[in-house]
Amino acid sequence: MKKLVIIVALVMFLKPILPVADYIVNYDYIAKVLCENKNKPEMKCNGKCQLMKELAKASEQEKPIAPSKKIQIQETEVLFFQEINPMLPEQSYCKAKKFLGDHYANLYFHLNSGTVFHPPIFSV
Repeated sequence: MKKLVIIVALVMFLKPILPVADYIVNYDYIAKVLCENKNKPEMKCNGKCQLMKELAKASEQEKPIAPSKKIQIQETEVLFFQEINPMLPEQSYCKAKKFLGDHYANLYFHLNSGTVFHPPIFSV
């Protein structure tokens, strides 16, 4: 599988060189039969005109098709929708405390005093 991928990649990269390779392999046939300037030997074309045609054809095939200037509208179908609610921070300092009930309040003791114990100060 890996060899197949490498071969396909090489063919894609070497595609623009294929007309040149074809010209080299079939040089005699192109120079004697396909050349447009075979009646003018002073030009020393030897089939280069045919090579230029093939290279031009290959380069036009390589060009990406220009996108049309028409605006294309694409519709999508929504299968699932859930509205996203914004997350707002809650103000905890103004919240009223909820009454938990008598059965829970009796499980512990809490003394609400405003005085704080300070240890005695010794002077030496």
